[in-house]
Amino acid sequence: MSYNRSNIGSGSRNVGRSNTFEFGRTYVVRPKGTHQATIVWLHGIGEMGSSWTQFLESLPLPNIKWICPTAPTRPVALFGGLQCTAWFNVEDMSDDASDDMVGLDASASHIANMLSNERDDIKLGVAGFSMGAAMALYSATCRVLGQYGNGNRYPINLSVAVSLSGWLPCSRIVRSRVQASQEAARRAASLPILLCHGQVDDVVEYKHGEKSAQTLHSAGFQNIVFHNYSRLGHYTIPEEVNDVCCWLMATMRLDGY
Repeated sequence: MSYNRSNIGSGSRNVGRSNTFEFGRTYVVRPKGTHQATIVWLHGIGEMGSSWTQFLESLPLPNIKWICPTAPTRPVALFGGLQCTAWFNVEDMSDDASDDMVGLDASASHIANMLSNERDDIKLGVAGFSMGAAMALYSATCRVLGQYGNGNRYPINLSVAVSLSGWLPCSRIVRSRVQASQEAARRAASLPILLCHGQVDDVVEYKHGEKSAQTLHSAGFQNIVFHNYSRLGHYTIPEEVNDVCCWLMATMRLDGY
């Protein structure tokens, strides 16, 4: 569920393959002002790229281009194998659940490929809601480590990552992998990440968002901001949206209206 959702998108069809996964249509929300930044916005499970276009168009961020891809349709173990759009497979939200590294890397590579087409002077970011937020955080860890989970080089210099009502995949190994490399530790210390989570979220429980922020901080991610909202469930509210906009404006040093 999102704040001000729409099923009407803009942009051309962009169907690509990464490993065996076929991604759906990509929608683009173009900047109303001077193009200073491009952020890939990642939808939640069961949604499409178009689910968030009206929301993004309504934001007072005229200098950002938003790229809104659609995840592959795949069986999701959490839903008993039901086929739905999902960036990766997930069994459950417990710490003992295994991570779908193939799915995570396939989606992270698809996201990076879209950002690789941007001009050198454009600041780049990833953001998302729910499973899309988890995907954004995974992309951030790939940036810091300089590689995907499979060891292939991660090619994008991300400026920011934003997670709304999400969680951190591969949380059990992030700390050890970051601290094993001086370069990764340096990148972790400088990459700005914003996490927002509602305290009454009944889909991705608040404890998962809070623990994700704690895990990232303990791994050496020093430029983290974590906002929580006492009456927020698994959706967005104007207060949270305002926090996101203000943070992006300040962190990416963007011009406003």
